[in-house]
Amino acid sequence: MASPAPDDLAQLAPRPWDDALRLAPRHMFVPDIAWTTKHELIDHTTDPDSWWDAVNSNTAIVTQIDDGNTELTGQSPWMTLNHSSSCSAPGMVFDFLTLLVPYPGDRVLEIGTGTGWTAALLSARIGTENVTTVEVDDRVAKQAAANLERAGHAPTLVVGDGAEGYAEGAPYDRVHVTCGVRDIPYAWVEQARPGGVIVLPWMHGTFSAGHKTMLTVTGEAAVGRFHGECAYMMLRSQRERHPPITGEERESIARVDPRRIARAGPGLDVTVAGMLPAVSVSGGTSADGSYRVALRHEPSDAHALAVRPPAASETEVTQRGSRDLWDELEAAYLAWVGRGTPGVERFGLAITPAGQYVWLDSPDNPLGQV
Repeated sequence: MASPAPDDLAQLAPRPWDDALRLAPRHMFVPDIAWTTKHELIDHTTDPDSWWDAVNSNTAIVTQIDDGNTELTGQSPWMTLNHSSSCSAPGMVFDFLTLLVPYPGDRVLEIGTGTGWTAALLSARIGTENVTTVEVDDRVAKQAAANLERAGHAPTLVVGDGAEGYAEGAPYDRVHVTCGVRDIPYAWVEQARPGGVIVLPWMHGTFSAGHKTMLTVTGEAAVGRFHGECAYMMLRSQRERHPPITGEERESIARVDPRRIARAGPGLDVTVAGMLPAVSVSGGTSADGSYRVALRHEPSDAHALAVRPPAASETEVTQRGSRDLWDELEAAYLAWVGRGTPGVERFGLAITPAGQYVWLDSPDNPLGQV
């Protein structure tokens, strides 16, 4: 049987997290049966070598599907079921922990316990008494508690909605978020000290799935920038619901090639997220060779689809509902071009009591909505 290879993961853990990794080894937080992100079943009992290889690799491991209502097996219909809990890829975990920069003695609030691995890493780094971790799923929380106890760590583990934080333990020096969020709960700002840091996967719903985001609390607000792309399971209360598409169709021809918009890069992605809040945008090549971009504003009935057939010179657009979402996307793209196509490094995010907004160059320069 294969054995743990901690050196493989230690190469991904920058100082001082390499020391924490030795006190919180990943294999103690991965169940005997799980999936890799390629939907390959790993089973510690029947194929221990493959299990150890997955645990010691830089890959996310899916530990729950369908909120636990469907058993995770080799025959589970992975294409139609949500991944609802996982042990994140080590490289991504350490990227976020490096942004967090907790000092010994800092009080940390973690949103999304999952398997308990990151709570254990934090406990090993700053002391278990300084870590509070919140998990919405009681079954996941129960297993995480067992994992943490087995590994010798005992952070405060709360079962509840992470969007509400945990006011009883406030104020916190750091807030560590391990699930994707589109609308950042203001409770996290309220429960952090001035000068405190919030790190989170901002899953804004445009072409690149999301961005690693680091915010610093300035008092009643929090401001910060983006530090690379990422993809995470959404905070459960912010999952897209995909209601049926209804309404009379309005047909037109696009002014801008959808491929130019979809491939413009992360600078445009955050521009669109700022100018078209709560609008999801996705694009790609279909089986018939056509290129398609779909937009949806879930709080309303608005939907749009732009289709450019293979080798065609025009893009056909169909829009429904109370907004012309394709026209709004074109306007956001042209506004971005008009600003000189700024890269993502010039943008940031601000959270205030009134809501959140994307800014360009300075928090004093918010992007206007379309």
